[in-house]
Amino acid sequence: MQIARETLLRSYRAMRTIRMFEERLHVEFATGEIPGFVHLYCGEEASGVGVCANLTDNDTIASTHRGHGHCIAKGVGVAGMMAEIYGRSTGVCRGKGGSMHIADLGCGMLGANGIVGGGPPLICGAALSHKTLRNGAVAVAFYGDGASNEGSTLESLNLASVWNLPAVFVVEDNGYGEATAASYACAGTQKARAAAFGMPYFECDGSDFFAVHQASAEVIAHARAGNGPAMLHVHLQRWYGHFEGDAMTYRAAGEVAEARRDHDCLKLFRERVTQAALLEETALDEIDAAVADEIESAVMQAKADPLPQEPDLLADVYVRY
Repeated sequence: MQIARETLLRSYRAMRTIRMFEERLHVEFATGEIPGFVHLYCGEEASGVGVCANLTDNDTIASTHRGHGHCIAKGVGVAGMMAEIYGRSTGVCRGKGGSMHIADLGCGMLGANGIVGGGPPLICGAALSHKTLRNGAVAVAFYGDGASNEGSTLESLNLASVWNLPAVFVVEDNGYGEATAASYACAGTQKARAAAFGMPYFECDGSDFFAVHQASAEVIAHARAGNGPAMLHVHLQRWYGHFEGDAMTYRAAGEVAEARRDHDCLKLFRERVTQAALLEETALDEIDAAVADEIESAVMQAKADPLPQEPDLLADVYVRY
């Protein structure tokens, strides 16, 4: 599958932005200045970016508690995200959502979600809206192997099939539901679960941007054509703990080091595009430098921005008592 140069550059920039954004948060969170919990997406960048590269501005996505990568992949601004994570009034949710509840409806990002399995029901509603309006858009739910066992997810698979919705269910399987191995907790296979609800199933290596891009293109095209929902199972690995502060004592010795060495989606992307003369090292280096400046600026601005004040408490509340 031939991918345009502009798409390759844009995708690399999105993956590099996610990586630098998350690595900077890993450092900043240790200072105690960031409220709440933070769950990092490092190592999984090719999944969110590979899928979202096949989406339009009209398409909608729902995320998980590990949502920063999905936000950036869908086009949410880095400065607004950083301010939100720092709890500042300039954040995309005015500082009242934080890391686990970032949303930007203007980008079709329905929100990160602190509820395990909270995203699939949301995209059923979005997909029904797309179908009713006949706008040709699709709705995508990203969820993990742990959330694949939730009743809300299974009910969403059923509902999407019954109503023939333009919905895509992306299982980001990093092998662990918090600290519990998927091999222990998930009975059967994701493929069998998709078949049980009558939807096609695709599978790919999440460290390979091109594999994700190709598989998601087929899944999304299926849903967009009015053929009903489909499932994409992405195998990947996270580099950091379930949350910042997780000691990861449940992971095998050398597991993370091997993932960083052999399954770094950014390193593999660079090797592939430069060896095939699709992109030049200099172009990629320029992106790295520009992204580093953008992240630095976002952090400095977020630290300087104001916190929400008492009058902001009832802003954006739809029901008044």
